[in-house]
Amino acid sequence: MLNNFRQSMAWVHTWFGLVLGFVLMVVFFFGALSVFDREIDRWAIPDTRFEPQPLPSYDNLLKQVFADLKPHPVDMAATAGRVIGDLPAPETMPMVSLYAYTTHRDPVLSIGGEFGIPNQPKNPADDHLHVHGWATVDPRSGEMLPDDQLKIGSNWFYPMHYSLQWHWKNMGIFVVGLAALVMLVALVTGVIMHRKIFKEFFTFRPRKRTQRSALDLHNMSGVVALPFHFFFAFTGLLIFASFYYFPVSGTLLKPLHDRHEVIEAAHTGLPHDEAGVPAPMASVDAMVAEAKRIWAARDMAGEVGLLTIEHLNDANGYVSIYRAGSDRVALVGEGIHFKASTGEVLREDPASDPIGALNQFLTGLHLQHFEHWMLRWLYVAGGLLGCMCIATGFVFFVEKRKQEHARRGLQGCRLVDAMAVTTVTGMLLATVAMLVANRLLPEAMPGRGEWEKWTFWGVWLLSLLHALWRSRPVAQARHNPAWREQCWVMALLCVAALLLNWITTGDHLLKTLLLEPYWAVAGVDLSLLACALVAVFTARRLARPLEVKTATRVGGVVYE
Repeated sequence: MLNNFRQSMAWVHTWFGLVLGFVLMVVFFFGALSVFDREIDRWAIPDTRFEPQPLPSYDNLLKQVFADLKPHPVDMAATAGRVIGDLPAPETMPMVSLYAYTTHRDPVLSIGGEFGIPNQPKNPADDHLHVHGWATVDPRSGEMLPDDQLKIGSNWFYPMHYSLQWHWKNMGIFVVGLAALVMLVALVTGVIMHRKIFKEFFTFRPRKRTQRSALDLHNMSGVVALPFHFFFAFTGLLIFASFYYFPVSGTLLKPLHDRHEVIEAAHTGLPHDEAGVPAPMASVDAMVAEAKRIWAARDMAGEVGLLTIEHLNDANGYVSIYRAGSDRVALVGEGIHFKASTGEVLREDPASDPIGALNQFLTGLHLQHFEHWMLRWLYVAGGLLGCMCIATGFVFFVEKRKQEHARRGLQGCRLVDAMAVTTVTGMLLATVAMLVANRLLPEAMPGRGEWEKWTFWGVWLLSLLHALWRSRPVAQARHNPAWREQCWVMALLCVAALLLNWITTGDHLLKTLLLEPYWAVAGVDLSLLACALVAVFTARRLARPLEVKTATRVGGVVYE
């Protein structure tokens, strides 16, 4: 009975892991890159290669920047389809709220605003209807940076981690959520399968047959990072649960939610609606200084991370100032709220209750906004171990079955192997090719960011076609040469990206490491160099001849 149970768990682990393992590979890899998304942005946009800046003066700089901000054409088009009649001209839309956001890793400042419109929505349930505008600003001068420069780290790699860049009906987020749920099942079934889990922590036989070595690496990488994998799958589901997976506050309970907003506004003293009476704005800089004084009195001195103004230029307007809590794991802002027209303190956010504090801690631990570089690198290591665990699982799946499939003339292993090549080496090729395109495309080129995105998808598609084309040997129980060939291409692309950064910006490794240290750029270049070396090593290793076949037993299950 116990053996049968373990075999059942092995079946669940194998097929659940295979079906959604390709998604999990993407999630883990781009999750690892997202740990340093802001640093990748600095590499991709040379104009932003300066030191992180605190929030600049609102009164002397940001006030004029927001006055120059206009509704974004993309959101204008999206909103036009949701309202009755034509939208007014962008320059006539009044700004009704705004925000400015920065972190300890951001040289640039992200700003945005909501613009009021008189149009009525086509759907009566479509409330809070505004047109949005946003921009990236140099906080030293207030200059708005070009809008078509793609932030590859924070606007491409990071969303790829949780949405697969599949935004239609938020389908990507739902697929990633399903994959995270399946991962939890795979972790539990994996532990049940392996009775000697402690021994497997220390077992790796690189000179054995590919099947044995792949299984050793699969077990070792899974066991080493087991707490990491479980925690991040669980907290990822937790973070998105109320927004996407169970959004009852925006559907079934929407009337109750709307009523709660009004009651909460009355309780906190932060007006829910505009008064309709114009009012001037008091000094926001004075409010920022008072917020810093309050934080310092609480022994939490720090800089401002987020500034928002609601009901702008209205008697009910208020300013909310949140602390950049990079000195702690929990995602807590310690917000201080002021009456916009007078600067009077309306509210200081109280400490969270135990449930709220736990949620803030788990969210902060997943999103890692804290300032702890060693822990960030541990996150990267955990993500790459997840990639290793999944990739070796693919290899083991194919190696275990390809002899039998060859005898029976089946094509299943050939297809799985081609998909594995695409998801492992192909994904890396697409990523590095995007960086190469970033350095090759002219900065003034219209739609430059879109071309970078198409480069990413195009190279990934080419890697799939190449893997399928070269997969014939797998049907004959041999290795797919696409693994080795794509590793060589990856090494060339990594070196090309590193050299192109030097040629186009003058920021070579000697400069960014020693002469004028700038670790954001140096870190990306070093990572490219390390990736090139690993790719060369792997390609050379894959050129070695195969060993003789052996049998493997895991948890009572025999793998040929």
